[in-house]
Amino acid sequence: MGIGELFVLAVGLSMDAFAVSICKGLALGHSSLKASAVVGLWFGFFQALMPLIGYFVGLQLSSLIQSFDHWVAFVLLAAIGISMIAESRSGKDEEESPSLSAKAMFPLAVATSIDALASGIALAAVDGNIYWAVAFIGVITFILSGCGVRLGSIAGDRYKSRAELAGGIILIAIGLKILIEHMVEGI
Repeated sequence: MGIGELFVLAVGLSMDAFAVSICKGLALGHSSLKASAVVGLWFGFFQALMPLIGYFVGLQLSSLIQSFDHWVAFVLLAAIGISMIAESRSGKDEEESPSLSAKAMFPLAVATSIDALASGIALAAVDGNIYWAVAFIGVITFILSGCGVRLGSIAGDRYKSRAELAGGIILIAIGLKILIEHMVEGI
């Protein structure tokens, strides 16, 4: 996976965290550098940790799924993408607490990074440097989440559903690319 593809994957995976960060900024009412950093660290850390866990799970299963790993990657990424698109269209407004405590942030960080766990399994199927990938995903998520807090305090709910929609489309596109590349290699 090249740097461009990795960047697109990182942005796609970070869209849930970005959307929640916008809500967090809205709940805070103001954004400080400290608040942006705290939210970014929580989301960035878990967004990096989950694909690493998924990658090692995927490696354990690789011998069992080697003949259809490209389909696994496609299905996982497409399912995550479709879920994100559906969530963006649901119109449900989630109330967000202004608290930045571990009790408030831990469940949000885990919930927004579950899709990254599945992506880690997909990364095991396409081979690559997982440590570079998770670091990149974590940093991109940190930056976008910090910006999301600021944006939320300024612009509010306007961009949340658009961010989730864009993230879903990006993940589906990456899944299709993996599938098409594998099919072209087989020709």
